[in-house]
Order: sequence, then C-alpha cells, then structure tokens
Amino acid sequence: MAQSFGGDFQLVEVTTDELVGGVPKQQLWVAAAKPEQAVTLVLAQVPEGWAAVLLDIRMEPAEAALLRLRPGDVCQLTK
Repeated sequence: MAQSFGGDFQLVEVTTDELVGGVPKQQLWVAAAKPEQAVTLVLAQVPEGWAAVLLDIRMEPAEAALLRLRPGDVCQLTK
C-alpha cells in the first residue's frame, strides 16, 4: 500500500471560513499521499466550503517520521 502513495508527505494549506481581523484563517496540514491525492484527503477532513491548496514545500523524511503517519493519513499541524 505504501507504494500507491509513493511514500510522499505533502504540505497542504487550508483556508477556513473563520475570520481573524477580517482575514480568513489558515491552517497547515500534512498528508501521507501523492501530490494529486493530498488535497482531496485533507478536504475530506475539514468542514465543507473550506479551501485547500498544495504547497511547493516538502516535509523532510525525518520530520514526517515523527508524525508516524500511514499512507492516506492526514494531520493538522497548525490550528
């Protein structure tokens, strides 16, 4: 199963519908998935109407190992 995700960890920025000082709040998530699957996996975990975009930044394998994510898992890094 790990091969289907390529062992990749993608960073995804989520824009919520919550406003802080009139600006939509943003969250950082990580997905243990290929880039083309990461946004879909994250959007499945957040309320409908929130937006998500894949970031060009990659997580280092040592950092990802600390999270102990399995293929297909997502994790919110910031609130």
